[in-house]
Amino acid sequence: MSESDLSKLSARVLRTRRKKLIERLPPFEQLLRGSVIERYKRCGKAGCHCQEGRGHGPKFYLSVSYPKSRPKMVYVPGRYLEPVRESLARYAGVGESLKEICAINLELLRRREPFEKDP
Repeated sequence: MSESDLSKLSARVLRTRRKKLIERLPPFEQLLRGSVIERYKRCGKAGCHCQEGRGHGPKFYLSVSYPKSRPKMVYVPGRYLEPVRESLARYAGVGESLKEICAINLELLRRREPFEKDP
């Protein structure tokens, strides 16, 4: 929701919306931040088919960036690929929910309504 949409809602509706957003948040142990990278590698063996073409693979890695350092790459075995992708999607959804929760809190503050806890 946009800020102008929020300004049209009552404080009660805002608190109800915020509560629903919080209830839909996934458990934090089910979150991952990063990106899945698909890679093909060459093994270096003379005469191997990987010398021409894409190489061996695909192999999947979780890439996680940190400020002032190189991204960390963690190999993702095939059986973990879907759970990792689901955890990454959950993380993206949490970010959107947190933005809306903060926008609701800001609107409540602007109105001088208590926003810390539901009355």
